[in-house]
This record gives sequence, structure tokens and C-alpha cells, in this order.
Amino acid sequence: MPTYTSLTTLEGKDAANDLGVALENLDSPPYGIGVFEIEDGSGLYEVGAYFIDAPNEIELLILSTAYSAKPFVVSEVPDKDWVAEVRRELAPVEAGDFFVYGSHDSDKVPANCKPLLIEAAMAFGTGHHGTTKGCLTALDNLFKSGFIGTNVVDIGCGTAVLAMGAALCWPGKVLASDIDEIATETSKANAHANGLGDRIKIITCAGFDHPDLNASAPYDLILANILKGPLVALAPDMSKNSILGGYIILSGLLNTQADAVIDAYSDESFELVDHIKITEWSILTLRKI
Repeated sequence: MPTYTSLTTLEGKDAANDLGVALENLDSPPYGIGVFEIEDGSGLYEVGAYFIDAPNEIELLILSTAYSAKPFVVSEVPDKDWVAEVRRELAPVEAGDFFVYGSHDSDKVPANCKPLLIEAAMAFGTGHHGTTKGCLTALDNLFKSGFIGTNVVDIGCGTAVLAMGAALCWPGKVLASDIDEIATETSKANAHANGLGDRIKIITCAGFDHPDLNASAPYDLILANILKGPLVALAPDMSKNSILGGYIILSGLLNTQADAVIDAYSDESFELVDHIKITEWSILTLRKI
């Protein structure tokens, strides 16, 4: 049986969240609602609703008008196994010596690589996004430069792919945190699937706001693939929690946003070591001085 999506865009986080709440109050509410910032610097938000039955398009038009949004675009979604479809489309990703793959490609893992098993069904970073691939490349570059990470943390870990990458580089334990409990549960499952469950401690919290993270600070390597706004806001905490000479790898940034982040971290005594660009995305490696 097909399902239906309805998508619109509008300005402002508060207005987008309010529209999401209004969708929940429809007589025949959707079974899922998503509100996302469009990461192009436009300030626009996308609101999506997912219906089992065809939605009332008149009601949706009234809502979009009331909240100054573009008219909802309604599409029928064919009934198919989307996980299987995604698996067919997602080829393994190579980033330096890292090889990110799904179990359906386990026969393709080359010898002498650092393999990272991430299933297509797991959200928040399969390795195919430019920022994830770029962070793994930056991590590989740091490893090959002779740096040894003895105290590493992954802030906003998503699938924990970067934390697992660090654990494959160096023998010590790695901390990882995310504000989203679904992400941390996903991270735990991924760590165990990769045989790293006893090497990576995963915590649910915002930024460094957890006693375990504070107790383990300062760090010689901090990984954070999130967004420009949180990265700029975290700059003082990054400095506080980094050792002198320690490194941070940052992404989730458009190329047009990189200079603002570099400036924010320069104010906190970090110098730029490397700047990787993959399509429109930037990945920054900085050192505490």
C-alpha cells in the first residue's frame, strides 16, 4: 500500500516548529513529522509530514497559508523495501585507509584497510556524506602524520563512525556523545557490530555537559561533525577541553561558513592545520596553541 509525503519550506525555526505542531492537530494527523533546517545558509526550514492515507490537500493549503509557507507538495510513495533499495545504491566509501561498508558488501572489504561496518538502515552518517568522508580523511591524515591519540572524544557522534575510526587508529578508549538518544543507541549498536563495544564509551548529553566528559578532559583530539552554529557556540568549551598542542577536527560546514568557524576558533587559540573541501563541504583540522 502506498504512503504519502507532503513537504513545504518556510523561514524561521519557531514558525517551522509551530507548523509541525499544527500538523499534529489535523483531524487525520500524519504518522510522522519532521522539521529540518536547510543547510545552505538560507535560513529556510523544511517541514515534512508522512501519511498512510492521502492527505486533505485543502487543509494543507490552509495551514501553509496561515504560516506563510510555500504550498505543500504532496507525493505518493510507492510500497517498496527502502532499506534494500538504499543498500543497492550505497556503494562502499574509501577515505584514506578507512573503508566504510554495509554488511551486503562484506565480500568487498580489501586487505590492509581500516574497515567500518555501518548499515544503510542506521541514520546520522553512513560515511557517504561529504563531511563524514572528509572527517575520516582528516583523521587518516593525522594518523599518518605520526600523531598518537591517547585521549579522544567524538562530540555529536551520530553513528559513532568517527569514534570508531579513532579506535581503529589508536589502542586507547574513546568517548563519544550525542544529544539524541536514538543516535547514542545507534552508536552503541555500531560499536558492538564492529567489535569495539569495550573500546568506546557512548554518552547522551549536549556538548561536553556530562560528568564523565569533564572527568576525562582535557583531550588531545576532539572530533565534531555537527553544524556551524553549534561549532561556533562550542569554541570556548573546545578550548577549555583541549590540551596544548591538541587537535580538533570539525565539519558539518559549508565552504561559505568555514572562515567564520576558523575565526571563532582562532579567538580561542587554535590555528588551522588543514582544510579539506569535498564539493560544497569543508572539513577543518586545527591545533591548540
